[in-house]
Amino acid sequence: MARGDLGVVSVFVEDVARTREFYDRVFGRRVVNEDPESVLYDFGGVWLNLVVVSSAGELVEPADVATSGSRFLFTIFVDDVDGEVARLGLPLLNGPQDRPWGVRTAAFADPDGHVWELAQELPGSG
Repeated sequence: MARGDLGVVSVFVEDVARTREFYDRVFGRRVVNEDPESVLYDFGGVWLNLVVVSSAGELVEPADVATSGSRFLFTIFVDDVDGEVARLGLPLLNGPQDRPWGVRTAAFADPDGHVWELAQELPGSG
């Protein structure tokens, strides 16, 4: 990884095992490392670290660990949003819908309420 590249995003979760089961089923990414308090996934150049909330404080001290409300959105690009939505069978927060900025999107939440979006570039938008 080059200096200045985004390397790791840590997401604070209530139950690592429950959330890992969800992420394994939905994303099917390679696990880089795991222990009883965290699991680290390879998302193609960026690692996603699920960390149990009770251990998260030491990572952000003296700030507080937020425990509710959506403060970010993760977007994963796919070839076919509608096909992925059908394959996953997840309840959606919104979509699939065409956005004015040239993508088709659908959003869903993980077990801890973190919001993910599937996005597909629409023809002629590139």
